[in-house]
Amino acid sequence: MKKGLILEGGAMRGMFTAGVTDVMMEHGIEFDGAVGVSAGAAFGCNYKSRQIGRSIRYNKRFCNDPRYCGLRSLLLTGNLFNTDFAYREVPLHLDAFDFDTYRENPMEFYLVCTDVETGEPVYRRYDGYHDHGFDWIRASASMPLVSRIVEIEGQKLLDGGMSDAIPLRFFQSIGYTRNVVILTQPADYRKKKTKALPLIRLMYRRYPKLVQTMQRRHEMYNTTLNYIAEQEAAGSVLVIRPAEPLPVSRAEKNPDKLQAAYDIGRATAAEQLENIHRFLA
Repeated sequence: MKKGLILEGGAMRGMFTAGVTDVMMEHGIEFDGAVGVSAGAAFGCNYKSRQIGRSIRYNKRFCNDPRYCGLRSLLLTGNLFNTDFAYREVPLHLDAFDFDTYRENPMEFYLVCTDVETGEPVYRRYDGYHDHGFDWIRASASMPLVSRIVEIEGQKLLDGGMSDAIPLRFFQSIGYTRNVVILTQPADYRKKKTKALPLIRLMYRRYPKLVQTMQRRHEMYNTTLNYIAEQEAAGSVLVIRPAEPLPVSRAEKNPDKLQAAYDIGRATAAEQLENIHRFLA
C-alpha cells in the first residue's frame, strides 16, 4: 500500500494547506509520495525538505515587498510573482530551501503543469535543484493572465490547476492507493465558468487547445470533486478541507490574513489527527 498526499492549489489559500502539513510534520506523519499543483507545489515541496513553518514565514515576511509580488512586478516583468526574487533570491538566500534534505528524503514529490500547446496536464517528478532549479515549481504556479509562459525542455507551461487541479486519478494510476487530499475550498464549493474567458481567448489565441481546456475547466474540476466524494465514501481517500471560505485573496497582502488562513489549517489538522493516523495505519 503506497500512501499519498495530494495538494490542491489556490494561490494564497495555500496557507491553509501549509498549516495542515506543518501539523502533520510535527506529528511525524509520513507519506510515500506527494503531488502538488500550483501553490500546492510551491508550498508542498517543504514537506519533502522537512521545513516546518517555512511557507508561512517567508510569505508573511515578503507579502508587501514589491520585489516579491504585485502590480509593479506584473507591469515590469509580466509576472505577478517576480521570478528572480520569488524563485531565486528567496529560496537560495533569504529563506533557504533545504535541497540536501529534499534529496535525501525518499518520499517522491510530483507536481503538475499545463502544456499550453496541447492543453493537457504534464506530471513531473521533481528531484531537486539540479532539475532546472525552481523552474518546474514556478511553471506549476504560473497563473494564467498574470504570468509569462515558462519554457522547459521544449515545453511551454503554465499553472497545473488549469488542466488537473486535484490529481487524485494520476496518483492512483501510479500506484498510490491510500491518499490524503488537502483541498482549499469548503465542501459545498463548486467552480463556475470563469468570467475571464474573453480575455483568455484574446491573450492565448495562439493556443486554441489551452483555450478549450479553460472553457471546460469548471466542468473538469467539479467532476473531480464528485470522484473524490465517491473515493472518500469507499474509504480509499481522506479529505481535509476548510469548513468555511478562507479569509484570503489569491494575492493576499495582509500578513494577518495569511496567518489566519494558516491557523485555520493548523486547527483543522489538529481536529483530524486521530482520523489521519487511523486512515494511514
